[in-house]
Amino acid sequence: MSEPASAAATDSRGHDESVGVGPWLGEWPDGPQWDPELLEHGDRRNVVDEFRYWSVAAIAAELDARRDPARVLHVAIENWAHDFNIGSVVRTANAYNVAGVHIVGRRRWNRRGAMVTDRYLHVHHHSDAAALAAWAEAEGLPLVGVDNVPGSRPVEGYALPPRCVLVLGQESTGLTPAMQAACDVVVHITQYGSTRSLNAGAAAAIAMYAWSHHHPPR
Repeated sequence: MSEPASAAATDSRGHDESVGVGPWLGEWPDGPQWDPELLEHGDRRNVVDEFRYWSVAAIAAELDARRDPARVLHVAIENWAHDFNIGSVVRTANAYNVAGVHIVGRRRWNRRGAMVTDRYLHVHHHSDAAALAAWAEAEGLPLVGVDNVPGSRPVEGYALPPRCVLVLGQESTGLTPAMQAACDVVVHITQYGSTRSLNAGAAAAIAMYAWSHHHPPR
């Protein structure tokens, strides 16, 4: 079996002009995970080398198979004003292989920041906080809000549950009162500067890292 051809071309200054890998050279590999179109034309997607030339469905199935049922993380995002940070939250959720992303409120959201990573995730919609809470209760998953509101607990010292839903609010207003009431606990990320809050995408990344630090894959 041949190795994939590199797609990296350089200009006169030695800078890369392309990303990913080019068409597969030689005999194609055999298996249901391989995408014939990618093998023929190259794979320039933002995926790790392990998944080069794999179909979207095969990658999603493999990510599902790698999750430990005892360690399950979901991420929910309130979407009342088409928050542009949702895409970056989804991209980070893919990086941490979360079991699902839940959009609460408006169904439509800006996918540009997701860099098509939503194709490898299970994305769900809930009309409001009560609907998300009902789903989480049926699944046996506590809701953990992430917001620096009165009564919240610092995430640095909080033992995040191995199975839970991290719930994030809008960039401007944070978690709505209804969502705060629906959460089993609300945690915050301790800050030391003058700004009132972190960017929602940055806060989501820190919260997901905090969870994975407590519950790394086996």
